[in-house]
Amino acid sequence: MFKKIDKKKWYSIKLFLFIVPFLVLVVLFSYYPLYGWMYAFYDYKPPKPLSEAPFVGVKWFKFMVENPVRVEQLKQVLINTFVMSGITLSTSWIPMLFAVFMNELHRVRFRKFVQTVTTLPNFISWVLVYSVAYNIFNSDGMVNSLLVDKWHLIQEPILFLQDSSHVWLTQWLWLTWKNLGWAAIMYIAAISSIDEELFQAAKVDGATRMQQIRYITIPSLLPTFFVLLMMNIGNFLSNGMEQYYVFQNAFNKEYIQVLDLYVYTLSTVKGGYPLSVAVSMLKSVVSVILLVVANGISKLTRGESFL
Repeated sequence: MFKKIDKKKWYSIKLFLFIVPFLVLVVLFSYYPLYGWMYAFYDYKPPKPLSEAPFVGVKWFKFMVENPVRVEQLKQVLINTFVMSGITLSTSWIPMLFAVFMNELHRVRFRKFVQTVTTLPNFISWVLVYSVAYNIFNSDGMVNSLLVDKWHLIQEPILFLQDSSHVWLTQWLWLTWKNLGWAAIMYIAAISSIDEELFQAAKVDGATRMQQIRYITIPSLLPTFFVLLMMNIGNFLSNGMEQYYVFQNAFNKEYIQVLDLYVYTLSTVKGGYPLSVAVSMLKSVVSVILLVVANGISKLTRGESFL
């Protein structure tokens, strides 16, 4: 009466049951929140329920492009987002290189010390990071105290945190300092999985340490690098808000306001909640387009796609 399931099919069913909880979490935290996109089509004003808000169709999408001032503002926000994310994406190989050279440290205690010191900043909130930056680079901070009062190299303190001329670069430096050690963990794990016989064979053939890194270690890390690169491209426009929120001020606001921070700012303005949802929808569409383009480029250049 009941058909017997062979071992292979039963094994596949068991594997699927293992991933069911993760599929449920993805649906709950990634797809179910898309219901909130409905707010972009209503004239919603909190704290009233959505059922009491009048339906306005694509009013807020038109509002984004009808006002020239808002268009210029959105344009500058997109430029800031693309530049900061572009800098981060173009330097995404740094954690891989850091992991490679950290793996070359032969003293285990020193290597663990370096890994711990570079990983700990990831667990520090951006509020504390800004506190550190404020005490070091403020007008009466440590750096200016040394330059003005002790060494007498300059007459007036330099306003490092208020300067907008290099804000993209300085924000990338703070982000790299905070995430370098944490981002290298994935590559350290990938290095540990490389077959040791490859290195032994290279030593027999007379390969130097740099040649082993060039021809064995780095090629073995490239699949991991491209997977992480795909994830970064998918999150290209989602470069966070907390960092730029704590570092922004009246002097650098024009160049530090990224899309996530812009959406947050709109949501706090009276009547701006549905507009902020519309802008966030635009961000999601652009992110999908970027991911599809990157996947196509990967297929043309590497012969295999990310997805």
